[in-house]
Amino acid sequence: MAEASGVNVGSGCEEKGPEELSQESARPGTTISRVKLFDTMVDTFIQKLVAAGSYQRFTDCYKCFYQLQPEMTRRIYDKFVTQLQTSIQEEISEIKAEGNLEAVLNALDAIVEGSKDCEEPAWRPSGIPEKDLCSAVVPYFLQQRDALQRRVQKQEAENRQLADAVLAGRRQVEELQLQGQARQQAWQALHREQKELVAVLREPE
Repeated sequence: MAEASGVNVGSGCEEKGPEELSQESARPGTTISRVKLFDTMVDTFIQKLVAAGSYQRFTDCYKCFYQLQPEMTRRIYDKFVTQLQTSIQEEISEIKAEGNLEAVLNALDAIVEGSKDCEEPAWRPSGIPEKDLCSAVVPYFLQQRDALQRRVQKQEAENRQLADAVLAGRRQVEELQLQGQARQQAWQALHREQKELVAVLREPE
């Protein structure tokens, strides 16, 4: 019975396992990106999955067919393993794309890297849920309150401008009304004088 041949995973180069990456990241001055760690974990998972479904176990499941067609059995197994690897890699790639996982992991790396220069101690839970909740929620609500106050002040200023514009418009309307009344009174007075003048001219001598 032929022995199972090794099946390459990924690009074919030797990948470091999560344990080796953990040891490497623990060394002073070394930082492993979370994207690389994630990819390595996926490759290691595929390697262990393929090892668990070895050619020996495959032939044990299809013993009669293997005895009749050993070469065909080998080709079927190799193709199955290749398709399995490709399928898993495609599924992982879709998950990474849908969740924008690479950008999230890179952002997390940037946050961790930026926190190295922070001299203030990192936040740690106090063990009292109410206190921790208040310390996390109160600053947020204070920020929201300040934002709402600014919006209210801005809206009040706009309302005052609108009110001043309305009052100015009313004053203009009142002035126009007064001007119209004055012109009407002047026209009425002129009309009476014309009628009196006509009446005087029509009186007999």
